Amino acid sequence: MWTFSDANLLFMLCSYFSSAASSSLYSTSCQLQGRFHLNGMHKAGDVVVGGLFEIHFFASFPDLSFTSEPQQPTCHGFDVLGFKQAQTMAFAIDEINRNPNLLPNVTLGYSVYDNCLQLGIGFRAALSLTSGQEDQVIIHESCEGTPPVLGIVGDSSSTRSIAISAVLGLYRVPMVSYFATCSCLSNRQMFPSFFRTIPSDAFQVRAIIQILKHFGWTWAGLLISDDDYGLHAARSFQSDLSPADGGCLAYLEVLPWGDDPAALRRIVNVIKKSTARVVIVFAHESHMINLVEEVVRQNVTGLQWIASEAWTSAAVLQTPHLMPYLGGTLGIAIRRGEIPGLRDFLLQIHPDLNHNKSVLQFWEYTFKCRFAPPPSGWVEAGGAICTGQEDLETVQTEFLDILNLRPEYNVYKAVYALAYALHELLQCEPGRGPFSVNSCGDLQRLEPWQVVYYLEKVNFTTSFGDEVSFDENGDVLPIYDIMNWQWLPDGGIKVQNVGEVKKSALKGEELTLHEDKVYWNSESKEPPRSVCSESCPPGTRRARKKGEPECCFDCILCSEGKINSTECISCPEDFWSSPQRDLCVPKKTEFLSYHEPLGICLTATSLLGTFICAVVLGIFIYHRKTPIVRANNSELSFQLLLSLKLCFLCSLLFIGRPRLWTCQLRHAAFGISFVLCVSCILVKTMVVLAVFKASKPGGGASLKWFGAVQQRGTVLVLTSVQAAICTAWLVSASPVPHKNTQYHNDKIVYECVVGSTIGFAVLLGYIGLLALLSFLLAFLARNLPDNFNEAKLITFSMLIFCAVWVAFVPAYVSSPGKYADAVEVFAILASSFGLLLALFGPKCYIILLRPERNTKKAIMGRGTGS
Repeated sequence: MWTFSDANLLFMLCSYFSSAASSSLYSTSCQLQGRFHLNGMHKAGDVVVGGLFEIHFFASFPDLSFTSEPQQPTCHGFDVLGFKQAQTMAFAIDEINRNPNLLPNVTLGYSVYDNCLQLGIGFRAALSLTSGQEDQVIIHESCEGTPPVLGIVGDSSSTRSIAISAVLGLYRVPMVSYFATCSCLSNRQMFPSFFRTIPSDAFQVRAIIQILKHFGWTWAGLLISDDDYGLHAARSFQSDLSPADGGCLAYLEVLPWGDDPAALRRIVNVIKKSTARVVIVFAHESHMINLVEEVVRQNVTGLQWIASEAWTSAAVLQTPHLMPYLGGTLGIAIRRGEIPGLRDFLLQIHPDLNHNKSVLQFWEYTFKCRFAPPPSGWVEAGGAICTGQEDLETVQTEFLDILNLRPEYNVYKAVYALAYALHELLQCEPGRGPFSVNSCGDLQRLEPWQVVYYLEKVNFTTSFGDEVSFDENGDVLPIYDIMNWQWLPDGGIKVQNVGEVKKSALKGEELTLHEDKVYWNSESKEPPRSVCSESCPPGTRRARKKGEPECCFDCILCSEGKINSTECISCPEDFWSSPQRDLCVPKKTEFLSYHEPLGICLTATSLLGTFICAVVLGIFIYHRKTPIVRANNSELSFQLLLSLKLCFLCSLLFIGRPRLWTCQLRHAAFGISFVLCVSCILVKTMVVLAVFKASKPGGGASLKWFGAVQQRGTVLVLTSVQAAICTAWLVSASPVPHKNTQYHNDKIVYECVVGSTIGFAVLLGYIGLLALLSFLLAFLARNLPDNFNEAKLITFSMLIFCAVWVAFVPAYVSSPGKYADAVEVFAILASSFGLLLALFGPKCYIILLRPERNTKKAIMGRGTGS
């Protein structure tokens, strides 16, 4: 079997003598020494198109002793489909010659050869076409002028096309293949003049991969032929098929040439043991025949076969005996086309009209007869003598089947591509051409490389509606039909078109698949499952199994905050994984809300304190002329009650979602309100001390420093200091709202960042300083001789105040999130209630419940019931 390396070797050998042959395009002698008779058919014309077709399956080579002139190889095993393809080329040229709009005044001819499925014969035929040295036809008497052929339509095999095109490419002779699919032929450096009207195997591989992805088959086996066709396909599968792109290969096996029972048995055992239910076979019909025989022998059923275009339409495999194993096969097939008028042309073929050896062999093959003289004993065995009066329309032959034109349609497009290239070349206007000095090509001095230039720019549409153009690699815009082998209820077999895959210049690759038309060879009549490992459920990730392909994996639960079923990915900052780890959901938000029980309680307590302050204030205003109110400095008492009301209300700023204005205002309002409150208490304490001192001999002067104006001024100054501290804090490093995710991964805790810790510490420190000073002064005055000792009440209230805020600091620091705000609100309310109850509780008791004690005598300790 020839491989690509064999083709390279042949290329090096032939390039030595092909230079002489090819250079004969413009030499003075067109003959090579020796004769090599080739089987072909010819038609003269102004310009000749060459063709290479498989008209015979086999060739027998004689024993070369070189003691006499070597005998020529003998071709046998007539291939009616190859002959049909050759006749399609003849029909296309005849149709072009009848078209007044395409190549007017130019008659195309053809020179078609049989390659007998042999590289050596096909290679010699190609050299004869390009050099014009085949002695069966002499179209030109001189080697000058129009080249022997405009280009060659062929070959059908990738291996032969590689070898032939490598040589023809040296002389830029165009070659347009209708069946060679090897992706290696897209290499423009090695094959600069090669074109094809069949898609590259690289696209066929991508088409199969799209089918795998469509049905979710991520685990498939691959069987290939041991030649360029299979080996290059395997490389394409290994490079294009990836776990991220749709799947893995469970195994890769190379099918042997010929009947090798041991190798086939081993390969079928691999198929049986594998968990892959999908088997891709990228090989020829002959490989598949041998493989299926072993599959039947081992009774391997339940497989989903994927066929490459080489055996998708193999009628020899479509039998009732094999359909239990091959039924439901999905295959890639060459695009089917329609060629109007082809059947009528084929019916005109007759031995009397076409004096050609191939036509005689076709006639003998079709009517099972022989032209005289038949071999000895042939007639007795049931044969007949061909008379030439036989009628083609009376026989069932695939030669006349025009409903399934696939390779023939590619031949048709290849001929037209060469014709359109020549047409554009001849339409060139002198002085505006694409060649040097703006020159144009000329039919009398036509160079093959000029035809290549125009072939690269060909763009036309067939009567069937398909666009034909070539890309930079000489490949046609690819399109394939998807076929399905269907076993009908009546036992019949049908190969049904169920979709197509194509590539367009605008939309890229497109797969169209009609699943309702697909026949599945299973009881469920559903597509089979073929995966190494089932998809991981949501919230888990894949962990590859050691020593196995990437499609084989275990599923491991994603960690918190991550999702996905292939690779766990972290959720965005404001999102968290759901309990099932299948999607990211917004994180829960946490702050001290008005709608939760804690927030409701604190809000109610704050409003209750505010209400009590208002009630106490109303009581004091109503009883402002009574001795107990007047004796306790009513103005400072009113200010103290107002400041306590502000203290209760400022706690509401700590409840609700933090915003910039609430963050800035809450601590400022808190700081100023409490300083105002403590300042009033401090001044009140100082007034008590001053009054006591004034009651002593010589102490009257001290009261003038604590008159009403001085008291208001002192409170204002002390409060202004705190206001200045707050202003400096807000200007330098203002508190701002912050989304904290450190406390809880699945929650966003909204809080106010104090901005400047120093500013917050100074604010609290100033309040603490005033409270401590008030406490010390009140403590010193606690034993003053008075029946209603205000200093004792102040001492007790400051003791509560200081205890609350001393306990606040560690509790605040250790409380996370909204609980820090709750601790601060609690401290505000507790200290406010402590001051309110300690300072005003006894007075309200006397005013409301013991009015008999609300007298000047009772207060001075001279009344009864003291």
